Amino acid sequence: MAYGCLGMPAVDIVTGAGNSFVAEAKRQLFGLVGIDLLAGPTEILVIADDSADPALVATDLLGQAEHGPDSPAWLVTTSRALGLKVMEEVQRQLPALPTRALAEAAWRDHGEVVIARDDDEAIELSDRYAPEHLEVQTRRNNYYLEKLRNYGSLFVGEESTVAYGDKGVGTNHTLPTSGAGRYTGGLWVGKFIKTVTYQKLTKKASHAIAPIVSRICEAEGMMAHKFTADVRTIRYD
Repeated sequence: MAYGCLGMPAVDIVTGAGNSFVAEAKRQLFGLVGIDLLAGPTEILVIADDSADPALVATDLLGQAEHGPDSPAWLVTTSRALGLKVMEEVQRQLPALPTRALAEAAWRDHGEVVIARDDDEAIELSDRYAPEHLEVQTRRNNYYLEKLRNYGSLFVGEESTVAYGDKGVGTNHTLPTSGAGRYTGGLWVGKFIKTVTYQKLTKKASHAIAPIVSRICEAEGMMAHKFTADVRTIRYD
């Protein structure tokens, strides 16, 4: 697509989800064409309190861990008891998981359970991780929805799960990973909209700004830039 092979026209931007090979291809193509973002490995963070079902939380964590041995699966909980039960559930569910080899390695090497003092600390921790996929299963789901800031896509309540976003409900799932959710969102229609600017000054405006620009250019040692402003100071005097 980038080079216009196989009879297709060369494109200006390449977007979309994929595995590590797709991510590497996009990295190499960036500059020749635009890309949306470099994503992966995929990750999940679940925020849960003592009202959550530990078996369901464990299922959702493993649901993303099966992507590969380098996929982080994190739990932030305000309940130590819930955290312990989830850890037990993960071990109970792994033997029956067809993709156990991948999920078990991911959980062993990249799984985390973090105990937060309260809801606000759970929010602070989650925003620090800025996870690609974020699930909230608490008594105060709307509070979390209002306060959380850094994530790729948020799944509110136990009725929602990451697989829905990936496969069925229609939200985009090309999302920021590795903390990139702190400064960007996922792929959206705006990525295909190009913003351009233009400048048009009157002679009076050009004469007014020219001396200011001239001083800035001189301070930076950009003398040819300075001269382009100086000639307009004279020209429009």
